[in-house]
Amino acid sequence: MLFAGAISPPVQLHTLITGWQTDWLSLVAVAVDIALGAGYVLAARRLSHKGRHWSPWRTASFLAGIVTILVATASGLASYDDSVFSIHVIQHLLLMNVAPIFLVLGAPVTLALQASGRHTQTTILRVLHHPIVEIITNPLVVLFFFSVTMIGYFLTPFYQFSLEHPFLHDLTHLHFLITGCLYWWLVVGIDPSRWRLTPPMKLGFLAVDIPVGTLLGLALTQATTSAAPSFHTLADTQQGGGLLWIASELFTFAAIGIVVFQWMRSDTREAERGDRRADAAYAIRWAGQSAESKLAGAGAGVDLELTEVEVVDGRLVNVSRPGGPVNDA
Repeated sequence: MLFAGAISPPVQLHTLITGWQTDWLSLVAVAVDIALGAGYVLAARRLSHKGRHWSPWRTASFLAGIVTILVATASGLASYDDSVFSIHVIQHLLLMNVAPIFLVLGAPVTLALQASGRHTQTTILRVLHHPIVEIITNPLVVLFFFSVTMIGYFLTPFYQFSLEHPFLHDLTHLHFLITGCLYWWLVVGIDPSRWRLTPPMKLGFLAVDIPVGTLLGLALTQATTSAAPSFHTLADTQQGGGLLWIASELFTFAAIGIVVFQWMRSDTREAERGDRRADAAYAIRWAGQSAESKLAGAGAGVDLELTEVEVVDGRLVNVSRPGGPVNDA
């Protein structure tokens, strides 16, 4: 925290690039982040050794989340997080929106379940279905804490109090990250959860939170006093409020796009599964009819035109009679 004694100092590009944090708590956080990323990669490799495929896009997404956390808490951004409000807002957005979205799209729980042994799988499932976890991940509880975190932190004296106590300030970073992960896990996450929201419910979940970001942004941009007079100027507070307002709306609309995309893919996969089930059922019926026809003998009026069938565009087609599809009846 290089500028703790200055009030909204000018942001220097050189400091943003080179001002990496070297205090013991930052180094511990970096070590934990690297360990999580390495553990994810090892789990993905272990899964591949079992002959099972794991999407490289999920791996890239999770690692992008880890990098985002490092940038937010250990890079030069952290040099200004207690002195420049707009920088603190960027850090807040990275920890509550960007990093969590990347992390949950990486499906780390699903990977752990698939790559681990039976004992570990049982333990993970027990944790997911523990009553305390079910309460913490309840959509209403998550929405409440996500909204209260945004409003309560910036619009109450707690914000300045946290800046005056560095360790508490660091704990708020962890709170931002955990709250963001719980929120986006419900909205765009693909891991198993006790609370599985349907796509319309997810869109409604996002819609409920839009006014929260709008009200917070308006309150800060139209503020008549600094959010923390001992650390930020009024102009800095107003600038940060505008940034928070615009970015929150953008993240919300981006999340809506992700939900709609996942919804479309889900419908497509369900349609494909339905086609495969129908094809398999028809193949079984056709095989049974063919066997009955052979037993009846040629004199029983067997329809020989159904003896050549192949799959075309995912459907069984009668190729012994050109242009004639197989009759599903």
